[in-house]
Amino acid sequence: MAAGNFLEAYDFQIFGYYAAAIGLTFFPSTDPYASLLASLAAFGAGFLMRPLGAIILGAYVDHRGRRAGLLLTLGLMAIGTLSIACTPGYARIGLLAPLLVLLGRLLQGLSAGVELGGVSVYLLEIAPDGRRGFFVSWQSATQQLAVVFAALLGLVLTATISPASMTRWGWRIPLLTGCLMIPFLLRLRRSLDETEAFRSRKHHPSMSGVVRILAMEWRLVLLGMMLATMVTVSFYMITAYTPTFGSAVLHLTGTASLAVTLCVGLSNFIWVPLAGALSDRIGRRPLLFGCTILTLLTAYPALSWLVSAPSFSRLLIVELWLSLMFGGYSGALVVFMTEMMPVAARTAAFSLAFTLATAIFGGFTPAACTFLIHATGNRAMPGAWLSLAAACGLFATIRLSPARLAVREAAAAV
Repeated sequence: MAAGNFLEAYDFQIFGYYAAAIGLTFFPSTDPYASLLASLAAFGAGFLMRPLGAIILGAYVDHRGRRAGLLLTLGLMAIGTLSIACTPGYARIGLLAPLLVLLGRLLQGLSAGVELGGVSVYLLEIAPDGRRGFFVSWQSATQQLAVVFAALLGLVLTATISPASMTRWGWRIPLLTGCLMIPFLLRLRRSLDETEAFRSRKHHPSMSGVVRILAMEWRLVLLGMMLATMVTVSFYMITAYTPTFGSAVLHLTGTASLAVTLCVGLSNFIWVPLAGALSDRIGRRPLLFGCTILTLLTAYPALSWLVSAPSFSRLLIVELWLSLMFGGYSGALVVFMTEMMPVAARTAAFSLAFTLATAIFGGFTPAACTFLIHATGNRAMPGAWLSLAAACGLFATIRLSPARLAVREAAAAV
């Protein structure tokens, strides 16, 4: 079910890992900082398309069905990935190169806008009673497998290909590897059955009807966006940004940074489903409160401790701590948000809330951290950025009362 979710996360991780090489290939400049920032901006630009994808493709999923929509999103993701992997560099085709890469990122973003929401809703609707948290948490868990696979591949390439060759052409290998997965992933997704919950509903709103529901529920979508800010910022900070932060900011080796990322992916994979299962027992809100408060209090001090004496061991300790916060929050958050959305527009509403958070905060986390460090000279500023995201999550958790969630769950059971 979550195979396409794996590809989406893998593609975004690869772009983040090799942002510096991609910048030199498609956005060359005499200033390495300007080249890197342009590459990270292109990385973030893909997230700007996600809200549009959430509305258009999310409405399509709520109207036509979960299976049909998820097949469409995987196809669009495949086209975007192929376009980036196969585009010649700036030296060969000039301005057309960065434009094609940007278009590929925008297409990936359009598809990703509903991928997470579609998968989460599908898992929620097939989950047994009392195990929703555990089932839905596997949406996020598959993303962590993508982090692990991407990091492992990066370690192998780093050990076998020289840094100069990686910068010139080696970074394309992970993208082409992702392309090789596409036929297998499409076959898996074609085997899915439509959910009984969707088939049993007597009325499915039109796509315009879904959009009207979104407009009426704008306050709920806004609070959902604030909830998701914490998880999107922390995810991209401890995964996609770690290799760049470790090598460009802390001046550690590329191997060390990728090894930490690998450990983070494994840690996330453990904590997310455990937190999802725990949320089925103790509720979602205790985990949301605990993780946001701890992140708010510890993110900046942890980063300050790290940058005061950068080392592999310190980077690993800090990243694993932040991984625990991310895993605990994510395991409870995704099912919490899925349950609280209006049933008739569940996919679109969830997707819009989550993608707004990603577009405004999460997707631009690597670029924002790079800018904040450059502007202030303080290498611990990513901790302040994460603390801001945690504050957003804490505020939204407070505003979303248990009574409102109970109403949503009762409606979902009808």
